[in-house]
Parts: sequence; structure tokens; C-alpha cells
Amino acid sequence: MTEAEQSTPVHGIPCWVSLMTRDLRAAQDFYGTVLGWTFRSGTLGEGFSVAHVDALPVAGIGQIAPGLPTAVSWTPYFAVSDADTAAARVRERGGTIAVGPLRIGPGRGVMAADREGAAFGFWEGRTPPWSFGRDSAPASLELRTSHAFDSAIFYAEVFGWASEEPGGCEVGYAYQQDAVVVRQGGRTVATLRGGGDASSPDALLRPRWHVRFRVENLEAVTKAARAAGGTVGPPLDSPADGSEAVIRDPDGGVFTVCADTP
Repeated sequence: MTEAEQSTPVHGIPCWVSLMTRDLRAAQDFYGTVLGWTFRSGTLGEGFSVAHVDALPVAGIGQIAPGLPTAVSWTPYFAVSDADTAAARVRERGGTIAVGPLRIGPGRGVMAADREGAAFGFWEGRTPPWSFGRDSAPASLELRTSHAFDSAIFYAEVFGWASEEPGGCEVGYAYQQDAVVVRQGGRTVATLRGGGDASSPDALLRPRWHVRFRVENLEAVTKAARAAGGTVGPPLDSPADGSEAVIRDPDGGVFTVCADTP
């Protein structure tokens, strides 16, 4: 990826998703088999690779350093014009900063959590062209939270959603889905809905961001996931995209696949 192919995304839009895992090679094998990804070495060293679909980058997979108490998880990143300002906004609104701002290659990254503990990241700097919503790249992001409207206010204030910045995110309410919907360029990029339980012993029920990948054949993908050592929850009915299923990879990383519909 050359410097000329990179650009600075608009403040507040989703700009990347990344999986932190304990076994990089095993994760590549699993996601290559299940989602058809190919992998190339990234610019962040041997412990990080970039997944591609049709030569376009769709996600990052990094290996957790030995002894580091980091959970295996998929994390969404949002673009910011100034990482220090965004970090201050997170703290001012009751969120926490876990790591950063930290210089990483061509930009600066931050790992954070909102008021209910849902982890997310943000990035200041240039990024490669990202095929969000295409093929088996992320179709959208979904935040399951205790209070969708409170969370929408938190993220809108941190990332400038609904600020009418050209190319930025718009925020609305979808009555049929009973959810707050974030759109960019006419496409839904994130959904915030209730149902999260911060006191639940089940990590999947606690407030968290879910990364959703669109697939052509949901049954074939879930079958491949089981054969590759993953576990698959029962199919879910998504008001927006039809059927979907939650998959846990062999190392514990959780993601959602949704049926490709017109």
C-alpha cells in the first residue's frame, strides 16, 4: 500500500475493524476458510496482518503479546481529526482510555471504552482505501447497550455525529428496528440498540460493539465455521438484513454474519 493510495477519512466515520488474537496463524486459517479472506503483512510488524477481499483491505488481525491481559475480541475504529481532543471528550463524558494516543505507523491510535464498558478505538491519520460493506468486508457495526439514546449522545459528542460536516455521519431513529441508526453516504454504518445488560455474567449480553460481515450463503458459512473449530449460535432474525448468526472463532473472537440480501 503506497502513500498515494492512502487518504484521511472524514472525522467520526467508521474507518477500520481489527481482531486481537493469541494465535495469528490459526486466526488467518480460520477466517480464510470461513470468509474467504487472503492475508498480507501489515506495516506494524510480524505480529499484524491485513485481510483482503478482491485486493482491497477489509480488516486487521493482530497477535496479543505474551503475558498481556488483553481479551480476544473484534474492535471497531472511528476516524478522528485529533486523537488528543477525542480522548479528552471520552473522559469528560464518563468513558475510559485504555491505551493511547499511541503513535502507530502513519497515525495515532487509541483504545477506549464508553460509559457502559463497550470497547472501541479511534484513529488519527491516513488510512488505506477500505471496502466497508462490500463482499465479506464488514457490512455494518452494531452496539448492544443498556440505553441506546444515552449511548448515541455519548458517541455523537465524541465523534461529531450529526454535525452536518460534509461526508460525515447522520443520526436517526428507525422505528421498525427500535434502534438509533448512523448513516454515512446514504448507507447504514452503525446501529445502536438496547438489550445489553451490564450486570450479566455472559460477556455476549454485556454492552459491546458487534462487527457484522455480509455473506452470500449464511448456511455454508456457518457450516464452514463449525468445521474449522468455531461455534455458531442459533440464526437470528435481523429487521434490517434478514437472517444472521453469531459465530465465535476457536480463540474466542465473536462476530456476526448476515445474509446478503438485495
